[in-house]
Amino acid sequence: MSKEPEEPKIYLLPNLMTAGNLCCGFFAILMIFNGMREGYENGGAEGYDFSKAYVSYQTAIYLIFGSCLFDLLDGRLARLGGQESPFGQEFDSICDVVSFGVAPALLVSRAVLFDLHLDKLSWAIAFIYLLCGAIRLARFNCLINMESSSSDKNNFRGIPIPMAAGFIASLTFLIIYFEKNSKEMADWWNWVLAGAMLGLAFLMVSDIKYPSFKKVDWKTKGSIGSIVLGAFVMMLFFYEQTRWFMPTVIFSLYLLFGIYRRFFTKSGKNLVKSREPS
Repeated sequence: MSKEPEEPKIYLLPNLMTAGNLCCGFFAILMIFNGMREGYENGGAEGYDFSKAYVSYQTAIYLIFGSCLFDLLDGRLARLGGQESPFGQEFDSICDVVSFGVAPALLVSRAVLFDLHLDKLSWAIAFIYLLCGAIRLARFNCLINMESSSSDKNNFRGIPIPMAAGFIASLTFLIIYFEKNSKEMADWWNWVLAGAMLGLAFLMVSDIKYPSFKKVDWKTKGSIGSIVLGAFVMMLFFYEQTRWFMPTVIFSLYLLFGIYRRFFTKSGKNLVKSREPS
């Protein structure tokens, strides 16, 4: 009599957060298509009116930020509850491809690089970003399965795709703000975003180490200064004059930290010698 195959362990709360990640990514894609439709339907003789699509694109960016939050929560809940599982790992990666690969790539190629009138180039740049993101997730899963007890769990290998997507979304948020208020500045930033996407594609598949913050939990001790600084940064997110560029500042600091530590500090150079999983 054949033995029934074992079912994978599916923990409710972590995977529910992962489903929230996928939900935000899916609706972000729908809002991008909605923005494209609105832009063309109201474009008149010009063919495309960005001002009519602005709200939909902005909503898509908020949804990508929401995916980042859910992705942070699913891993945190799994580790706090000791509920990490192979199913959760695979489910998370599949959802990440949608929320942090497809959605940002589609957003940039249609909402921003479209303005450069280089359709084929914009699609190519977006695809390279998506491809490297998928490769990074596949490498992540392979290395997790091969990890040893000597692995450094404090660092990711290559920038994590949620952080890459967060940077892309925040920079796009900045650009569409310029698009609404200063067309000449927006044109210049469009090229910056094109270069940023290619740079992020390289960073995702590179060996540059980025902090994982996996050790940060409810027992992590802080200082009065760090609490005050954190509260001040949070306040800037709600202040009208600063909220439109604060996400870009936060994600940029994380991105630049890994590069700075790798090339300009001794500890960062030593990290390259190790081949632990990300």
